[in-house]
Amino acid sequence: QVQLVESGGGLVQAGGSLRLSCAASGNIFKTNNMGWYRQGPGKERELVAAITSGGITNYADSVKGRFTVSRDNAKNTMYLQMNSLKPEDTAVYYCHVDFGRRWPLQALGYWGQGTQVTVSS
Repeated sequence: QVQLVESGGGLVQAGGSLRLSCAASGNIFKTNNMGWYRQGPGKERELVAAITSGGITNYADSVKGRFTVSRDNAKNTMYLQMNSLKPEDTAVYYCHVDFGRRWPLQALGYWGQGTQVTVSS
């Protein structure tokens, strides 16, 4: 059984920063690709950032240069550092671990419960 637990969301002013964490149980963390998705009000869920088991990263155009995804395999934890936040970044952010090593990610895998990020103008 794989469990993903996100933390680090909250309310921040535009221009501020937040760091999200995703702690995973189970043995898949070290070998599987993973990433962060988000779903804003009235919007579809979108891929924000992804990282392979080897550390290759990919970002949505809207967050390039502002967000950084990383993983610590020793701690079974993935992070999303979000800087220069904008009101349009407001969304529920979900941690996702692929069932295997699909690349790019295709939203087929395990999901966390989500953490709310709200950016005020």
